[in-house]
Amino acid sequence: MRRDILHPGAGKLRYEIREITAFAKSLDKWHIPVQWENIGDPVKKGEPVADWIKSIVSKKAGENLSYAYSETEGASCAREFLSAQVNKRPDLENHLPGLTAARITADDILFFNGLGDAVAKVFGFLRREARVLGPSPAYSTLSSAEAAHSGYEHLTYKLDPHRDWMPDMADVELKVRYNDSVAGLLLINPDNPTGAVYPAEVLMEFIRIAKTYGLFIICDETYANIIYGSFGTAALSQVIGDVPGIALRSLSKEVPWPGARCGWAEIYNRKSDRCFDAYVRSLLDAKRLEVCSTSLPQLCIPEIMGDSRYGPHLAARAAMFGRRADEAEEAFRDIPGIFMKKPRGALYATAVFEGDFNETKTEHCLPVCSGDLKAYITETIKGLMPDKQFVYWLLASTGICVVPLSGFASSLPGFRFTLLEHNDEKRAWIYKTLAESVREYLE
Repeated sequence: MRRDILHPGAGKLRYEIREITAFAKSLDKWHIPVQWENIGDPVKKGEPVADWIKSIVSKKAGENLSYAYSETEGASCAREFLSAQVNKRPDLENHLPGLTAARITADDILFFNGLGDAVAKVFGFLRREARVLGPSPAYSTLSSAEAAHSGYEHLTYKLDPHRDWMPDMADVELKVRYNDSVAGLLLINPDNPTGAVYPAEVLMEFIRIAKTYGLFIICDETYANIIYGSFGTAALSQVIGDVPGIALRSLSKEVPWPGARCGWAEIYNRKSDRCFDAYVRSLLDAKRLEVCSTSLPQLCIPEIMGDSRYGPHLAARAAMFGRRADEAEEAFRDIPGIFMKKPRGALYATAVFEGDFNETKTEHCLPVCSGDLKAYITETIKGLMPDKQFVYWLLASTGICVVPLSGFASSLPGFRFTLLEHNDEKRAWIYKTLAESVREYLE
């Protein structure tokens, strides 16, 4: 072509969570049944959607307005309901003196076709030179979108697996102080891929840094209602004070209804900064070009989340995933060369290889069903990161598809798997086989 049409950030768009499936499908000719531990879809992994939720959706689908456009910002009934829910979140001032929670209106809620759409807009309409500092490891959609908008590698701060995957706040502040291109901070709470849950005091440190250096905050709160046991945290709205911020939430994981592709942004302190206000207005203008987001799931929100059964529904699911986290922890206990911190929230567990795993160019492999498959894997893994090599051998040997940690903008070698398999017997086999494969690979 006479002009280069490629966006400078196009090469940064990587989603290892789904890219690994292409390799998995290449194993079809060896008839290897795949256990999909890479994608966080509770429904695909066998979890039934509650009948009372299906009944609400079915009833709404019978109403004509479910087939109509909604307002560009989102259905007014859903936005009014959600803004009221934000304003009901308890004040934490008794625990953290001087703290003020954000209060919003329906105009501060903006709907998207899933959080993938939201993330594309939130990063895509930032000035290219404005960078957002995010965690490492990082959820691929967020890290790729930030990198793609800028055309450079995603800027990251460290999460420490040996400190409950807590962020290194000194690292955060140093990178903000000495890089004036940083305009925002990104956090994921509860975290994907690590399962970390940030105490309110950690969130307050992010707020302090943002306020000190004139930044805004983006917080992915997809898993806010999937926290195990009594471990405490807070919503961004409860700690943000007067700092500009955006929290991202969705129906995908907590209803669960991933196929709804329904997510929303809660926008805090929009009017506190003229530049931030103009930026938020650009997000709305971008949505107007699409007319609106899908109507049906939005219209279901007040009835589903307002139902008296929703609270117990959330509590039961959190307890269920907590038990599975215990199972995963037990499976990996006392295996030399691997570290797995039990997750405290979300739907995933992350295991980290220790020692010189990244530096050692090994001839490690796992047993496979035929010599030509072994030759295929040996050739395919050339040049790949060491943890991705393990993931490919694991797939060929056991059919279990996990995601290499290097695919989450991380220099730590390891892998992420899910807590989603609903069949108890199959889940026990997955965790046992994963642990045994790690042990054999490292011997």
